[in-house]
Amino acid sequence: MSFGFFGIQFGWGLQMANTSSIFEHLGARVHQLPLLWLAAPLTGLVVQPIIGYLSDHTWGPLGRRRPYFLAGAIAGSIALILMPNAPNLWMAVGLLWILDTSANVSMTPFRSFVGDLLPEEQRTLGFTIQGVFHGLAGVIASALPWLLHHLFGVVESQENFHAIPIAIKLSFYIGAFIFLGTVVWTVLTTTEPPPTELEISSPQQEQTHSQGMFADIRIALQEMPTAMRQLAWVQFCSWFGMFCLFLYFPPAIAHNIFGATSEGTLLYTTGIEWAGLCIALYNAVCCLFSFVLPKLTQHISLKNTHSLCLLCGATGLCSMLLIHNQYVLLLPMIGIGIAWASMLSLPYAMLINVLPASKSGLYMGIFNFFIVLPEIVASLSLGWMMNHLFADNRLIAVVLGGVFMMGAAILTQRVQSSSNIQPSNPSYSAADQLVSTH
Repeated sequence: MSFGFFGIQFGWGLQMANTSSIFEHLGARVHQLPLLWLAAPLTGLVVQPIIGYLSDHTWGPLGRRRPYFLAGAIAGSIALILMPNAPNLWMAVGLLWILDTSANVSMTPFRSFVGDLLPEEQRTLGFTIQGVFHGLAGVIASALPWLLHHLFGVVESQENFHAIPIAIKLSFYIGAFIFLGTVVWTVLTTTEPPPTELEISSPQQEQTHSQGMFADIRIALQEMPTAMRQLAWVQFCSWFGMFCLFLYFPPAIAHNIFGATSEGTLLYTTGIEWAGLCIALYNAVCCLFSFVLPKLTQHISLKNTHSLCLLCGATGLCSMLLIHNQYVLLLPMIGIGIAWASMLSLPYAMLINVLPASKSGLYMGIFNFFIVLPEIVASLSLGWMMNHLFADNRLIAVVLGGVFMMGAAILTQRVQSSSNIQPSNPSYSAADQLVSTH
C-alpha cells in the first residue's frame, strides 16, 4: 500500500533538490527565492484539509482514497515533464504550483490509508514503512543528476551552462514515470473494503454526521485533541528548519562551498550536483534509521526519541557554518537524516490513535497546516532577512533552520506522553506497538 508513496516522494525529492537552481537559471535573485517557493505551503494549506475531507466522504469503483492518489499522480507527472523545459521564470513558478497541488492531492490520503487498512497495533509500523519509502525515494531522486553525469556520461556542452542542465531534465522525465507508475501499482494491487466492512471491523469507530465541508473543518479545529495542539508547535518549528534547508541548501553549497560567483558556470553546476548528493545521503540515513526508531522508542519513549532526533538535526544544520570542505559537508547529513526519519513518522505515531476514525482524513489534512504555516512564514520573511540581515549569505539561512529545529526538540517535551493518549486500547502504549510490530 505504500509503494505509491515512493513515487510521490520521488517527485518531492526532485523538486527539493533542483527547484531553486532552476529558478536561478531562469533569472531569479537570491532574495526572490522564498516568495517563488510560496506555492508549496499555500497549496498545502488549501488542498490538504479539503482533500482529506473529500476522501473521508468518497466512495466509488476505486474506493475511498485511491481516486485521489491517481488524479494527483497524473497531473504531477505532467508537471514534472514540463517544469525543466519552462521558457521563463514565471512559467516555472506556475508549474511548481501545479506540481505541489498534485503531490498534495496524492499524498494527503496516504496517511489516512494506513489508518483505514491496518489494525491499530500495526499503524506505527505502517508510518515507519512510509518513512523508509520516503528516504529511499529521496536518495535516488536527489542523487539522480549526479549519477546521470558521473555514471552514465550525461555531459553539458561548454556553451550551454545558462540553460537547465540536461541531467536535471532527464531526472525530471524519469521522476514523472516513477511517480505515475508506482501510484498506479498501489491503485491496482491494494483493495479498500467498502464502508460497511470498515464499520464492522472497527466497531469503536465514531459515527458522525457531516454538516458540510467548511463547517466540519471549523468544528474539527475547535475540537482538536490536546496532544495534537501540543504537536502543532513541534511541527511548526521543525518544518521551518527543514524549509530553510529546502530553500537555500543547494545554492548555498554552490556559492559558499564551491565558490561559484554566478549561475552560468561549471562551478555552479558542480555545486548543485554535490548538494543533490548530500541530500541523497541524508535521505539514505533517514531510510536506514527508520529501522532503528522502534527499538530506540522502546527504551526512551516516543517524545524523548523525537527530541533527541531533532537535536541531531539541529546540530547538523548549525555546524555547516563552520564547514568549508565539500567532503566534510557529508558529516552533518547524518544528523539531518536522523531528524528527517523522526519527523516523517513519530509525530504521526503520537497522533493517529487520538483521532476519530471517521475523521482521520480531515484531521491529517489539518495536521499538515502545521507543516505549511511555517513554510508560509519562511517564504514571506526569509527574502527580507536575506536582503537586510544576512547579506545574501544563503548558508546563514540554513543555520537559522537549525535554531528552529532545536526549539522543536525542546517543545516536544511538552507533548502528552503516549500512555495518556491511547483512547481505544489502554494495554498498548505507542512504544509497545513499535516494539511488537518491529
